[in-house]
Amino acid sequence: MKALSVTDKELVGKYLTGNQASLEKLIHRHKNKVFAYILMVVKDKQLADDIFQDTFIKVINTIRAGSYKEEGKFIQWVMRIAHNLIIDYFRKSKRIPVIDNNSEDFDIFDTIKFTDNSIEDRIITEQIHQDVRKLINFLPAEQKEVLFMRHYSEMSFKDIAEQTDVSINTALGRMRYALINLRKLIEQKNIILTV
Repeated sequence: MKALSVTDKELVGKYLTGNQASLEKLIHRHKNKVFAYILMVVKDKQLADDIFQDTFIKVINTIRAGSYKEEGKFIQWVMRIAHNLIIDYFRKSKRIPVIDNNSEDFDIFDTIKFTDNSIEDRIITEQIHQDVRKLINFLPAEQKEVLFMRHYSEMSFKDIAEQTDVSINTALGRMRYALINLRKLIEQKNIILTV
């Protein structure tokens, strides 16, 4: 009967005490799954290699800094880092198309997008929605309430005022301050909210 293998948590602990081989075992144990996920999303082997390396550099730096908290499975944490790096790459790589209208061959239809959003666009959009939902939780209760009623329940300000038993101007003011506070939070946390 084969002995139980060393857990990820134990390998992290050994690495922190100076055992470099335990880090190699940890990377070797999960490299195929992490790389396969990255490649599946980015569909470019060289880019997948770069993101894979960045993922494990971040993993190593976080563990070395003592910032890694064992809150679940190690692999889920690594996959989340890889996922975030993929999103960062796609956000940064989105560029405004430059149109050279000096060319005789210029056709406006070459610049119009006729296809549905790519998987990358959908991933980024979902991440943006998650980021916004997290930021909304930092708002005062009255501002959060008005924002949810207006944007998620699509209520008019008249209906919001009646529902919350305030004047329309108060409801408008709460919405205004909610948006101002969200902008401040976005700047403070350096969050990119564009696809």
